[in-house]
Amino acid sequence: MRPTTLTARFLSAACLSAGLTWAALPAHAGLDEVIELHILPGTADFADATRRLSDAASADCRPDAVQSPYNAAFDAWMEISHLRFGPLEKNGRINAIAFWPDAKGFIGRSLGGLIADQDPIVNHPQDFGDVSVAARGLFALEMLLYDPQYADYDADSYTCRLVQAISVDLARMADGIDADWRTTQAPEMRSAGQDGNTTYLSRDEVTQALYTALLAGLEFTADQRIGRPLGTFDRPRPARAEARRSDRSLRNVVLSLEALRDLSGALADVAIPVTEAAFDTALAEAGELNDPVFAGVGDPTGRLKVEIVQQRIQAVRRAVEGEIGAALGVTAGFNSADGD
Repeated sequence: MRPTTLTARFLSAACLSAGLTWAALPAHAGLDEVIELHILPGTADFADATRRLSDAASADCRPDAVQSPYNAAFDAWMEISHLRFGPLEKNGRINAIAFWPDAKGFIGRSLGGLIADQDPIVNHPQDFGDVSVAARGLFALEMLLYDPQYADYDADSYTCRLVQAISVDLARMADGIDADWRTTQAPEMRSAGQDGNTTYLSRDEVTQALYTALLAGLEFTADQRIGRPLGTFDRPRPARAEARRSDRSLRNVVLSLEALRDLSGALADVAIPVTEAAFDTALAEAGELNDPVFAGVGDPTGRLKVEIVQQRIQAVRRAVEGEIGAALGVTAGFNSADGD
């Protein structure tokens, strides 16, 4: 896996209606750079990491053996989780891979139901896609590997087979995403506006899809990954932090920012000093935050530090709009989670 240089409010490409003509754009997006340097390496990393996770779980399903490949798979997911259109959206993969936020506790209930019923579907991992999305993917696996209620199991248990089934299912979806990007999505984006391409009627639709994914990714990280545990001053919600059981809450913020910075550089295809500086500031602020699960949001000093990180990410969004959006002549399109 290459080093990571690089959930859920993102763009649905089918909802785009750009209303711009490519000839009118003052600059061209680095479409080939985005695909070749950002997207395809990311989908390959995720496929490879989940395959390793599945192999590890098959060899030894216990938490001590699975947690490391699990975290590597989550790291790889953060490289592409902002690309919620096309292959990630197909067949509900985005929710099956990362069912979060889970405001109503569906993950625990769904896993508990499978375990209580000893549902035999775990013996047929190829059919595991038929179960609830709340019992699939990275967050279901996190609960089984890290929550004391579930994580004390042995190699002969039903929970062990459930860990293996979820891991196989993840690898299957990741392979599908990588294959779909290479065989369908990337060719459709490259051939935008050509005869027979009914997905992208012009190259500006592709530009707007990628640009909106960039802005929506920043918004999701600021409003959800940080905003949910912040709650309000009178009622902070640290237990709502993303992936808190595996101590990944802050790590996911950092990896998301790195992924979005990578996307912004490839997409802009021009010098973007303001945006780069904003990303640098946000990442530096996050790097100084010694609070991996945002547990300090209930303390005024700790809360202020988390709020500053959130403000820095919001400043990145403004920089992107003012610099990249202006250079490309685009604004954000519709978001697939608008109205949630």
